[in-house]
Amino acid sequence: MSTLSIDHPLQPGDRVPNIVLDAISHEGKVALDDFRGRSPLLIGLFRGLHCPFCRRHVAAMADLNAALREKGVESLAVVNTPVERARLYFRYHPIPDLLAASDPQRASHRAFGLPIIEFTQNETDWPRKVGMDEVMTMRVDMPDELPEPMDPPTAGDLLSEKDGYEITEADRQVSLTGHMQLVGHFLLDREGVVRWSFTEVEQEGRNICRALNPEELMSAACEVAQ
Repeated sequence: MSTLSIDHPLQPGDRVPNIVLDAISHEGKVALDDFRGRSPLLIGLFRGLHCPFCRRHVAAMADLNAALREKGVESLAVVNTPVERARLYFRYHPIPDLLAASDPQRASHRAFGLPIIEFTQNETDWPRKVGMDEVMTMRVDMPDELPEPMDPPTAGDLLSEKDGYEITEADRQVSLTGHMQLVGHFLLDREGVVRWSFTEVEQEGRNICRALNPEELMSAACEVAQ
């Protein structure tokens, strides 16, 4: 497994390293080199399934999977959750035909340049630190699930209560007290070069907990599949 770490997210034109992870959706391993020379790939790098936003973003990837395959683009969702815990979750919350992998050590996030951000009282140095005073001004807008735009902690608590997700010891092992892994999506061409991305690092925090725009993704997928 690659342990390469960079200090900023990979950008269009950057070539990704090979990463080998435990598959969730089947036994065995998943490697990025499995797709190189064969098909473009959308890879979503998420926090553990204990994150209510990430659970929804993985489900959204599953919903887009068929449309992307029509364009010749494969999809891979990576979660920080240990593999057995993730398999148990997806047994009851299926993601039909979406390839998923487990990365509790966050090797993929480091390789793609997604940092871990520290929460402070009132000091912000994005994307290394963010003050809670700043976090509480952020708004997550999910009209179908939230009564109004809310700050991320309040929105997360409401969604977790709605889901009834039970935090286990496996979830606690990958939780980051006082810190949070930033996440994102990267669209790679057949040669493993980034052609489009959407990450929480961008927009000085305004992308925190936001889902990607499906129209933007599908437009990029049409270009990369040509």
